[in-house]
Amino acid sequence: MADFLTIAGMPRQDLIRLLAATKRNVPIAEGRSPHRTTLNGKVIANLFFEDSTRTRCSFETAVHRLGGQVFNLTPSGSSMSKGESLVDTARNIECMGVAAIVVRCAVSGGAKMVADGVKCPVINAGDGRHEHPTQAILDVSTLIEEFGSVEGRTVAIVGDITNSRVARSVTHALSTLGANVRLVGPPTLVSKAFERITQGPGTVSVMSNLDSALAGIDAVIMLRVQFERAAGGAVSSDYRQLFGLTAQRVARLAPHVIVLHPGPMNRGIEIDDHVADDPQRSRILRQVTHGVAARMAVLEMVLGAAWDSGTNSGLGAGLGAGLDDRVEVQA
Repeated sequence: MADFLTIAGMPRQDLIRLLAATKRNVPIAEGRSPHRTTLNGKVIANLFFEDSTRTRCSFETAVHRLGGQVFNLTPSGSSMSKGESLVDTARNIECMGVAAIVVRCAVSGGAKMVADGVKCPVINAGDGRHEHPTQAILDVSTLIEEFGSVEGRTVAIVGDITNSRVARSVTHALSTLGANVRLVGPPTLVSKAFERITQGPGTVSVMSNLDSALAGIDAVIMLRVQFERAAGGAVSSDYRQLFGLTAQRVARLAPHVIVLHPGPMNRGIEIDDHVADDPQRSRILRQVTHGVAARMAVLEMVLGAAWDSGTNSGLGAGLGAGLDDRVEVQA
């Protein structure tokens, strides 16, 4: 069994195998293939202490597609509203016999705190500004479905980089697989320090001019301004004009360029309606499907349900052999 807490430091081969498993799960996620029974008799606890739609619902769906059961706990319905700590809450939930705990919280490093405090596997569903590792898996899987490989591809990630756990996880994953990442935003929301987070053969660059950054790209991932993390004070009133993906900007992109967004979208701020709903370029809803497939793969990984057994290393331990990693990514 293993926790799944971060993409940073994850071995390339482990990442490739997880992406291969995600690809195989897509027909099940779509409802075109019968669900599996690998989690039959197992209960998964969703501890979501930040608001969520896509992540929480896709974890629920993933558990059901694998034949398991799931329950959700939120702050308003838990003893955390009475002052109980996150770790104490998780320990009590673990004693109910759950097979794994999925955690989303506002504290950076909160998922690691839970993992250190319990014995069952823990999956990070987003912790503060730190990481959102399952989002990285689904985003990269969506890109691989489109291009066959991300090696050598150029992906722009645009918006509130400073507050984005998605940007961190996706950048780690893409650079590990040999993609070139451009982090784009106003200087108040992205710094040159982000160029140091590369962990593979790919490159990471920071840019503040969106029009220049969009030249020669293969895909663009738009991020919302996270007003709940006080990012609103770091943007100007002309944010859409400077950093919004408008119909005019998209019209200048090469025909093969696709658009992603982790959601929720602030339509009319970072992305226009026409762009978000463009059937030729937008893969935003396709990301949601890949989200179910990716979370199925992660659940099976941490529970050893389609992987070789391994130690609780916190990162992809025990990823099994026998997965075809030569098709999904050029290894």
